[in-house]
Amino acid sequence: MSDTATFTCAAQLLSAVAGRYGLVAPGFRSPPRVVGVQRTIRRRQGGGVVAVAIKDRPLAGVLADMIEGIVVLNDLSVGESCTLRTALWEEVEQLLQSAPVPVAFSRAILASERVA
Repeated sequence: MSDTATFTCAAQLLSAVAGRYGLVAPGFRSPPRVVGVQRTIRRRQGGGVVAVAIKDRPLAGVLADMIEGIVVLNDLSVGESCTLRTALWEEVEQLLQSAPVPVAFSRAILASERVA
């Protein structure tokens, strides 16, 4: 699946979870209009837009930015945000498992796991 197709699929899955929790499901777009940033959030009446850079980034980073965008846009408490993050990650976990991992990223992941 292409980066764009994966991004679109993730946006649909994450928006559905936000809706099930009675939260605002933002629109998602890529790339952000601000050059050099990985994520922007634009609040609008009744919602907002989360823009995420996907080019040359690991899928886990893209998904984390999308998930955090939903949390920030909905102004959740600490407890609510933890519950929502768990539900959102569970929803997109399959995307991570099916995505090919470039060698450089897999080495970085292994190195970070050894440190943790």
